[in-house]
Amino acid sequence: MLDLTTTLAGPYGSQILGDFGADVIKIEAPGGDAIRGAGPQRNPGMASTFMGCNRNKRSVVLDLKTDAGRDALWRLIESADVFLHAIRPQKMAALGFDAATVMDRKPDIVYAALHGYHEHGPYGGRPAYDDVIQGEAGITGTFNLRDGAPAMVPSSFVDKSTGLITANGVLAAVIQNLRTQQGVYLEIGMFEGMVAYNLVEHLYGRTFLPSEGSAGYARVISPHRKPHQTRDGHICMLPYTDPQWRKFWALAGRDELADDPRFVTMQARSHNIDALYGTAAECLLNKDSADWLALLAEAEIPAGPANDLDDLFEDPHLKAIGFFRRLDHPSEGAIVTPDTPYRVNGGSLPVRHPMPQLGEHTREVLSEAGYSTAEIDEMTGDD
Repeated sequence: MLDLTTTLAGPYGSQILGDFGADVIKIEAPGGDAIRGAGPQRNPGMASTFMGCNRNKRSVVLDLKTDAGRDALWRLIESADVFLHAIRPQKMAALGFDAATVMDRKPDIVYAALHGYHEHGPYGGRPAYDDVIQGEAGITGTFNLRDGAPAMVPSSFVDKSTGLITANGVLAAVIQNLRTQQGVYLEIGMFEGMVAYNLVEHLYGRTFLPSEGSAGYARVISPHRKPHQTRDGHICMLPYTDPQWRKFWALAGRDELADDPRFVTMQARSHNIDALYGTAAECLLNKDSADWLALLAEAEIPAGPANDLDDLFEDPHLKAIGFFRRLDHPSEGAIVTPDTPYRVNGGSLPVRHPMPQLGEHTREVLSEAGYSTAEIDEMTGDD
C-alpha cells in the first residue's frame, strides 16, 4: 500500500491497515510530514503526534516535483495494491497521478482519494482541516443547541473519525478488487463523511417527510447530559432501559419516580429529558462516587468515573490487560503506545515496524522496486 497522506486523518487510517498486516509504504516529501513536528519530541521529526499514527509503516522520501521522484513513484505503483492520497484533485492532476492516469497504467489498483469535499460538488478542491469541518458539518452547532454558543470537540475528532472511515472504505474496496480483479476508484469525503456521521442520531425529526420536528437528538443535547456531581467528585452513568431506571430510582430512595408518567417509558423520558437528567443528578449528590459506582455496578446499570487523561494510565482494567505497551524504539528509546481496539484469535495486533524516521526505508524500498545501488545513490544524493 502506497500512502501519500499527511497530518492525521489519512495516516491514522493507514496505520489501522498497517496494524492488520498491510505493508504500508509512507511516501513523504523531502521536508517530511508536517505532523512530524507536532508535540513533544526527543529528536527532530519524531514528535508525539506523529508517533501516534505512523507505526507499522516504512518511510520513503520522494520529491514528486522532480522527474526522478515521479518515475520512482510510478515504479512503486507497478507492484502496489492500494494507492492512498489526501492531495486536492487539481494538485494531483498537475503531478500526473490523478485517478484516471494511474488506473490507466495500473488497471487493477485500488485508488483511494481522501478529499475534504467530494470533487463533483461546488466545494470540490477546497482545502479542509479538522477545525473547519467541525464547523461545517454541524458539530459545533450541537454545542450551540445545548449551550447557546458553538464550540469544538477538544479532540482531533474529524481527523480520527475520517481515518476510521478511510480504513473501512479501503478494506471494502480491496475486497471488491479481490472478487472482481478490477480496479476500484474510492473517494472519501471528510465533509460528507462527518455530516453523515453527525446525523446518525441528530437527523432526528427531519428523518421524516414532512418533518416530525427539528434536527438534534434531545437526549444528547440536553444540558443535563454531563458528568454528574456526587458528594466527593463526579461520575458518568446512564440508566437507559425501563428496568434500569426502576433500579436507579430504588437505589436513590425515590421509588415513587418509577411510576412518574414523565419517566415510565422510553418515549416519555425522551420528551422530558431535562427533567429526567436533572432529577437524577440531584439524587447523586448524597453519596460518594465510590459508593455510587459500587451500587450501580451491582444493579448492572452502566456507570464509571469521570477520568482525566492522566487517570487512564492507572485504570485497573487497562493495567490488567497491558493496554499501554512499552516499546524500545531504535532512535527514540523507551516509548508508550496504546494497544488497538482489536484482538485477533486472543492476541493483540503486533507492532511490526516502529514509527519510522524520515526516509528510513528509502533505500530498502527502492531496491525492492529494482533500483540499483548507483541509481539510489544518485536519487538520494549519497556518494
